[in-house]
Amino acid sequence: MQTRQETVLVTGGASGIGLSVTRGLAQEGWKVLAADISQEALDAAAQELPLERVRCVRMDVCDEKQVSEALSANEDFGPLAGLVSSAGIGKEVSFFDTDAALMRRMLEVNLIGTFNVAKQAALRMRERGQGSIVNIASVSGIRGNVDRTAYGASKGGVITMTRVMAVELAEFGIRVNVVAPGPVNTPLVARMHSAASREVWTRMLPQRRYAEPQELSGTIDWLLDERRSSYVTGQLICVDGGFTAGGILRN
Repeated sequence: MQTRQETVLVTGGASGIGLSVTRGLAQEGWKVLAADISQEALDAAAQELPLERVRCVRMDVCDEKQVSEALSANEDFGPLAGLVSSAGIGKEVSFFDTDAALMRRMLEVNLIGTFNVAKQAALRMRERGQGSIVNIASVSGIRGNVDRTAYGASKGGVITMTRVMAVELAEFGIRVNVVAPGPVNTPLVARMHSAASREVWTRMLPQRRYAEPQELSGTIDWLLDERRSSYVTGQLICVDGGFTAGGILRN
């Protein structure tokens, strides 16, 4: 393992996929700023994370000023080399039951929040002439999954935004990619997926199971590592147990 002095910011870093990524990156030698809106979740994460490699930071991704101030206040931890935007919300709601308030809230957190953090991170990466941004989307931003009008729209926006960012930021040495998970056993998915929904998802997955959060860490670590993925930018990588490849499956 190479011990690095550079830092990766992980939003939503105190729970679910974000916590698993934080843990995995620290084990791979990165320094990690684990940012989360929940102080309770941050306090719990701090009890198990190696604090010599991880610093827990409260951050609301919807507040651009707060994001900027948090990054500036933690510059002493190490130069910012990477960002993993994992903070997000989700809810199963049918099209006719989706109202404008839910749509606005989903876009505010999942899309605009991802934009806010990416912009502030990229401004700092531009000064160094290098960096890697990994946005977390969803297979629901690619396929027309039921009860996900607002969620799917927000994640589809993240995918398109990632591609535009990759094109615009390449001249500054910043790579931008997006990982689209299938269903993952996280607290968010536990709240979001009903028992009936879970049964349908499992039936549609060639691997016939939900992922564990740590199964995303290897892909994300690879995308962050300039030595291993230096020519990879603007790409969508699905970590989904074969969901997006699937068609008619055997019973």
